[in-house]
Amino acid sequence: MVTVLARLRSFLASRSARAKAPGPSTRQHNLFEAAATYVTASIEDDDDRLEEAAGWVAPDALVFGVNQLACRAVVALARERNEPVEVVARGLLGLPGAQPAGSN
Repeated sequence: MVTVLARLRSFLASRSARAKAPGPSTRQHNLFEAAATYVTASIEDDDDRLEEAAGWVAPDALVFGVNQLACRAVVALARERNEPVEVVARGLLGLPGAQPAGSN
């Protein structure tokens, strides 16, 4: 996840203000589609798809979408593992304190 966010920051920092108005036949993508595609492309090292998804929505909307995807993924994983959300989040990032309370 850290890699995805780092790539997002890097891409947005280098992105020029080339936002174009969509043509009449261009399908509008919502921020959640953009976020899902962006994260998937980042995981698969698909720079073309990464750039395409980043162009679908405003940069701040993409950041919001990636954040929502991360939150929902951590909550789903915590429920699946029957662990606290913080334990799962810290464990995914390799941070200390990733052990459930009471397990020594």
